[in-house]
Amino acid sequence: MKTTTATPIELPGLAERPQADVVIFDGECNFCRGQVERLARWDRAGRLAFVSLHDPIVAERYPDLSHEQMMDQMYLVDQAGNRHGGAAAFRYLSRKMPRLWLLAPLMHVPFSLPVWQWCYRQVAKRRYKIAGKQHCDGDACEVHFK
Repeated sequence: MKTTTATPIELPGLAERPQADVVIFDGECNFCRGQVERLARWDRAGRLAFVSLHDPIVAERYPDLSHEQMMDQMYLVDQAGNRHGGAAAFRYLSRKMPRLWLLAPLMHVPFSLPVWQWCYRQVAKRRYKIAGKQHCDGDACEVHFK
C-alpha cells in the first residue's frame, strides 16, 4: 500500500495579511499544521493569517498568551484583539468561513460552549489516532493539559 503525503502549503502570515484575524497554532506539530493548512485552503476570502506559536513575534505581539496556554489549544486573535481559544476559536470561525456555516447554528446554541470545549479536548487527546499518525517528531505535538 503506497502512502502519499500532501505537499505543505505556504501559509499567509502577519506580513501578508496585517488586517486579518490571526490563527496561532503549534507549527511543530504535524497534525496541527495539517488542520491549519485545511483552514488556509478554505479561506478563499483571505480573512486569516497564520503564525506558529514558536515564532518570536507571537510573544512580542501577544504577551498575555503564555506558551503553556498556546500549547494547550490553538488561538485566534480577531481584528478587535479578542482572544478565542480552542473550541471558542472554532466557534468564531464557524461564522466567518463559508465551509463551516452549517456548523454555526449548533456551535452557537446558548450555554453550549463548555460542551464544545470538552469535545475539542477529546479530539486533541486522540488526534494521532484520528489522523492515522503513529507519532510526531519529538514532543512537539504532546498535549499539555492540566
